[in-house]
This record gives sequence, C-alpha cells and structure tokens, in this order.
Amino acid sequence: MYSAKTMDHFSNPRNVGIMEDPTVLVKVGDPDCGDALLLFLKIEEDRVRDIKYKIFGCGAAIATSSIASELAMGKTLEEVLQITEQDIANALDGLPAEKMHCSNLAAGAFRAAINEYRKVRAS
Repeated sequence: MYSAKTMDHFSNPRNVGIMEDPTVLVKVGDPDCGDALLLFLKIEEDRVRDIKYKIFGCGAAIATSSIASELAMGKTLEEVLQITEQDIANALDGLPAEKMHCSNLAAGAFRAAINEYRKVRAS
C-alpha cells in the first residue's frame, strides 16, 4: 500500500520539532480527517534556512510533512511556492489515492507561511 520511501519517512521523520524564534509560524488543518500541521520557518534573504514542524495525523501525514520539509530546505520562497501536492507525493514514490489529501496539508502550509511572511514584511 505504501512505498518503502513513505514508510521510511513515517518511521524516521526528518526535521520534526519546535523552532525557537521562527521567522514565521503557521498552523493548518484538514477538518475532514482531523490532521493538523504546525510549521516553523526560518527565512533569511528570501530563502528557507531552517524548517521544523509538528504534525498531528496519520502515517501518510507524517511522511508527507517529512518529505516536504526536505523539499523546501534551502530553497527560495518562489521555489517553495512551486512545490505542489503532486511533487510531494512523487517524492514519496506515490501515495494511495485516499491519502493524497495528506500532501495538500504540507503544500498548503508552505503557501500560508510564505503569504504570512510577505504580509508582515509589507506592513
């Protein structure tokens, strides 16, 4: 049902934790399944310098958050905004159709965090 890569990220999630003094912090959730993602980003010179997260959800939500954190690390904000739900699923060598919504959580969190960061900087 799940790829070996998905199982690895579920069993050994990367970048989990709480960041002291993040540049931006957002919480997003999926009310249909109850998953919630707390995302911390450290942004310097419009680039993601560090990323941490806390995920409350199923194994697929854990794996997608983990791989998404790796995809975003070191990227410019514009590059992070280009990370799609399908990119996240593809990086895990696919997800079952009924778990694709889990990849939406991380991609949506990136968009929300960057939008919040830009809004605060503009004011």
